[in-house]
Amino acid sequence: MSEKRDYYEVLGVERNAEPAVIKKAYRKLAMKFHPDQNQGDSTAEAKFKEAAEAYDVLGTAEKKAQYDQFGHQAFSQGGGFQGQRFSNMEDIFSAFGDIFGGGGGGGGFGDIFGGGGGRRGGGRRGPRPGRDLRIVLDLTLEEIAKGVTRTVALKRFEHCEPCEGSGGEDGAKKITCSTCAGRGQVQRNQGFFTLASPCPTCRGEGQTIEKPCKTCSGSGKQQEKKEIEIRIPKGIEEGVQLRVTAQGDVGEKDAPRGDLYCVIREKQHKIFQRSGPDLMTEIPCAFSTLALGEKVEIPTLQSKVEMTIPAGTQTGKVLRLRGQGLPHMDSKGTGDLLVRVFIEVPTKLNDRQKELLREFADIEQESSGNKSFFEKIANYFS
Repeated sequence: MSEKRDYYEVLGVERNAEPAVIKKAYRKLAMKFHPDQNQGDSTAEAKFKEAAEAYDVLGTAEKKAQYDQFGHQAFSQGGGFQGQRFSNMEDIFSAFGDIFGGGGGGGGFGDIFGGGGGRRGGGRRGPRPGRDLRIVLDLTLEEIAKGVTRTVALKRFEHCEPCEGSGGEDGAKKITCSTCAGRGQVQRNQGFFTLASPCPTCRGEGQTIEKPCKTCSGSGKQQEKKEIEIRIPKGIEEGVQLRVTAQGDVGEKDAPRGDLYCVIREKQHKIFQRSGPDLMTEIPCAFSTLALGEKVEIPTLQSKVEMTIPAGTQTGKVLRLRGQGLPHMDSKGTGDLLVRVFIEVPTKLNDRQKELLREFADIEQESSGNKSFFEKIANYFS
């Protein structure tokens, strides 16, 4: 048998780690390597057991002191931690369930991974709710600015009409599953653990149909195409999930329907980029416009507005148009439009333009003391 790893190394903590840090490290590993999340993975099973051993020692002040002094030898002869105390997964749940917010019996782990302690003990807690659905909605900035109502088409499960959701043909009744004796789960031994999985015969229901419905094969559900209206609020941001209650798959009898989650995705705009409620854009300007100043028309999401460019504006300068951005998603008010101006250099000049530019260059050189650009640079560094 391979030599045990250092318990501090197993949990990934320093030797002087506080109890809260040790507890957090164990919780993280237990969630990562939990057998319910890694069914059939013997490596994850071994690491789950190893983490439990490490926390059993380092999570107790007295045992931790013994381990710090003597290492694994402190627990090799009857005292302290014994591997046999965790004969199966339920023993680990009972020992450490409290750090997951539950009591004994595995409630903590079950709540995290969707199982629940009651299922392990035999039998489901009640009818399962419908499955949640998720779709992606692509929106333009114009739609985001004013808010829209979109109609989406999707497929979701509804109760089978011929059997009215019962799953049985001609009123056939449900009987207790002979494979799992109504528990909805079957157990199997896998090395260190006893693992539970949904019964393959009744698919976790605990019951089977004497005469299954031919339309739905006994499931009681059918997929149907539905159209749903979704209201998109103003200013919504990329990645936000809108929850539409009770528009997911239908649940079992007397169980609620699932929800529909709509993930927002922004379409790329030809002119504007977004930064929260603010919009950003760039406009090319002639040298004369920036040098002399001018009023220019700027496009916005709604229309066009007039913006004043002050005389002497440098290329790259960002000017702000207040209130021309997007509505704030969570509060009142509107963002701004940030306009970056830059010089557009003409690629072709006629003779008159060239003449005027040469004249301007001569005047500019005279006003700077007849020093060339390179001379100014040399003087700067000297």
